[in-house]
Amino acid sequence: MGVAVFFSEELSGDALTLGGSEGRHAAVVRRIGPGERVRLTDGRGAWAEGPVTAASKAGVTVTVDNRGTVDPGRPRLVVVQALPKGERAELAVEMLTEVGADVIVPWNAQRSQFRSTPERSAKTLAKWQAWAFEASKQSRRSWFAEVAPIAGTADVARLVAGAALPVVLHEGAKTPLASLDVPTDGDIVIVIGPEGGIAPAELTAFDVEPVRLGDTVLRTSTAGVAAASAVLARSRWR
Repeated sequence: MGVAVFFSEELSGDALTLGGSEGRHAAVVRRIGPGERVRLTDGRGAWAEGPVTAASKAGVTVTVDNRGTVDPGRPRLVVVQALPKGERAELAVEMLTEVGADVIVPWNAQRSQFRSTPERSAKTLAKWQAWAFEASKQSRRSWFAEVAPIAGTADVARLVAGAALPVVLHEGAKTPLASLDVPTDGDIVIVIGPEGGIAPAELTAFDVEPVRLGDTVLRTSTAGVAAASAVLARSRWR
């Protein structure tokens, strides 16, 4: 079993003290004590690892005996996820983070049934960012998944237009995702529609040929991880 991962902005020095909410979580919730190894990361590729030498309710102290950096994944994986309802939103964010999405873009699609107000949008974004943060640690990532601000269709269209590989999933598409050539660099942008599907006007705005995953129709909360796995298996997972 791998070592537990915690976030720390400061990684310099031979002894690191993890305090605040992360330190309390390590010492009180996870009950990590002296002698156990942990890894600290800044979420941007750098990490430091070593045994815990002191622990209290305020946090833990780690003596660093190993450190390094991880290059960002190439190609970069951007997943545009139409806003699901209820618990399915958390499920989608967690699975996309665990599988390796670099950027998750919440999309207020025409059929998302998300009534946008400044307060509600800010609250929703904060939840998505918190889910991605925790899932990044749980999956022991050195590069944490980023959650972008909630996007409209015009924003998504710009992402699709600038992608090295745009992937717009649609159940009525004829072209299978498996037939696409996956690039080795640039952005792969996967667009996942809401439960009601991507509206015709949105397909027109994206201006690319949509693709299908397979013979079955997946829920919006699971389609993204399936599509991401398919492209990652032919690129970064080799």
